Amino acid sequence: MGKTIIDLKDIYKRFYIGTPNELEVLHGVSLTVSEGEFVSVVGASGSGKSTLMNIIGALDRPTEGSYILDGVDVIAAKDRELSTIRNRKIGFVFQTYNLISKTNALKNVEMPMLYAGIPGKQRIARAKELLELVEMQERMRHLPEELSGGQKQRVAIARAMANDPAIILADEPTGALDSKTGRMVMDLFHKLHEEEGKTIVLITHSPELAEETERIITIKDGDILGERRGTGR
Repeated sequence: MGKTIIDLKDIYKRFYIGTPNELEVLHGVSLTVSEGEFVSVVGASGSGKSTLMNIIGALDRPTEGSYILDGVDVIAAKDRELSTIRNRKIGFVFQTYNLISKTNALKNVEMPMLYAGIPGKQRIARAKELLELVEMQERMRHLPEELSGGQKQRVAIARAMANDPAIILADEPTGALDSKTGRMVMDLFHKLHEEEGKTIVLITHSPELAEETERIITIKDGDILGERRGTGR
């Protein structure tokens, strides 16, 4: 295994701090992920996995604890640094795709590169290459509304890869898809992991999907219950 890319130590997350209805969602979670690993975090809804994902993705800050992401201290980072971290180091794939509706597939994939200041020609070339990787080159001029759920998710995965991020964070990426399309999306993650060497963290409530990853981390009621090896495929 390569270097540690995600290093969370004693992460607590509380909401409504100091009020009578103060709520602690994560109770001192520690977790490390090495470069090139394919890991799943599995738990029922309400287990704290979405809160954990938001912290891993630098979308939210923990109340207590330390977090080093690819050598960067996320806790100490200013808001502007955090948005750079999100743009450069993390590729997000959500259950709801989060594509921009008035913009075709090619431009959706270009978007993170636009924010990263990559010149036009280079952006287009990279976006085309990524759409080819996810077998969506024939649909690059289509708007999201002209695509099926599985096609939208493939465009979203291409977009997640745009800035060659250190990790891909996938939150229930097959949740809105039928099983056949979901299978195709999982195969694509395996391809990115095996052929592109990507570090992938999959957040899921599905034990079957989790089983396909190399390491399965189970979270329940804000605590990590344990981890075990998956089949890896």
